[in-house]
Amino acid sequence: MSAILGRKLGMTSIFTDDGAFVPCTVIEAGPCPVVQIKTLDNDGYNAVQIGYEPIAERKVNRPRAGHFAKNDASPTRHLREFRQLVAKVKNGDIVTVEIFATGDKVKVSATSKGKGFQGVVRRHHFHGVGMATHGQSDRPRAPGSIGSSSYPSRVFKGMRMAGRMGGKRITIRNLTVLRVMPEQNLLLVKGSIPGAMNSVVEIVKL
Repeated sequence: MSAILGRKLGMTSIFTDDGAFVPCTVIEAGPCPVVQIKTLDNDGYNAVQIGYEPIAERKVNRPRAGHFAKNDASPTRHLREFRQLVAKVKNGDIVTVEIFATGDKVKVSATSKGKGFQGVVRRHHFHGVGMATHGQSDRPRAPGSIGSSSYPSRVFKGMRMAGRMGGKRITIRNLTVLRVMPEQNLLLVKGSIPGAMNSVVEIVKL
């Protein structure tokens, strides 16, 4: 099994063996029980479903409680499927950070921080309209013209405008595992990853 769920704890920095000072992200990864094995014959596709963060049975709704009972798994707060993985695992197996080793390349997926409704300067890095010496006193952060004259008399889809920013699923590839700490279920990944503190992240070995 080469994927695991975890929680972003924050960032720190370490010194490597050759003396380099490297910023890194600390992830509390697993342990994650295997809840269900989906097959092409039964479900129409192959996937491995794992859970993360144990939860009391009284906090689980009936549909999900039935799902856990059917697969003889203890309830967890989060469930994720990994279709691209072909692993020799069975229900009840526990996935830990020991599936990774120092130097492995991974991709990390998470929901980015929500930044609310933002203008074009912050959202799309526009420079504003005109120059300050030409009477543009109230236009320094405006988007400018978006129309297309009388033809086609509409705004094309995908036009960069103000709107809600952040809160989307982001994936960063080719991150390097700097250190694995099985005793604390910790994973140190080089650089930054998307998501706020304590947000759930997906780590997949490349």
